[in-house]
Amino acid sequence: MNATPQTRLPSFSGQEQALRSGQYLRVVNYHNTPHADTDKIRGELKTLAEHFSAVTLEDLDQFRTTGRWHKSRPGVIPVFYEGYRNNAEVAAPLAEEAGLTAWFFICTAFLDVPVADQYDYANAHNIDLVQENAKGERLAMTWDDVAELSRRHVVTPHTANHAEAASLHTGADLEREIFEPKRRMDEVTGQDAACTAFLWGTPYGATPMVDAALREAGYRYQFGNTMIQHIG
Repeated sequence: MNATPQTRLPSFSGQEQALRSGQYLRVVNYHNTPHADTDKIRGELKTLAEHFSAVTLEDLDQFRTTGRWHKSRPGVIPVFYEGYRNNAEVAAPLAEEAGLTAWFFICTAFLDVPVADQYDYANAHNIDLVQENAKGERLAMTWDDVAELSRRHVVTPHTANHAEAASLHTGADLEREIFEPKRRMDEVTGQDAACTAFLWGTPYGATPMVDAALREAGYRYQFGNTMIQHIG
């Protein structure tokens, strides 16, 4: 994924050239990580660790500012979206076992939904569930989980309600899905949440009003379907 600043949406050929010139990181996306898939996920993360280097936020910042990757092997970012309870219980320990830094993009409102309502909330907000996710059980991380994960990994908002950028039309929308998630994340972790991502992977540069809100809120990177873009 291209990690250079973007002022407009790049063409496919532009992204291809960035890949060829070394301006890239590998990003592997995960969502629900059920306990039943522990062995599969362990194998995937172990294989990634054998061929690629872990990427911290500091590594990404250095790559962006210098244009050079400073480790002997290419970097890989395993991203776990939505904030499932099993991301904390399954994915995080397996990433640590493999020696990788995991990146968790959290739908912050999901964590605040009462446990009894999380199943229905997930189904109403494109948060995919599997058989293991039983109705009436806690499906989302807790804020204590977020604080603990932030000590070893990158933890950052994925909007509040798994929103797509095109759905944000008013100041209230921007406050709910962009500003408040970052304030809450920063308060819990004691850090500066640098990244965000929208449902369907909307890139930076597609929605001017949203872009302006992201800059004002203080995000530095937007993760999309084909690139990591610096918000400048």
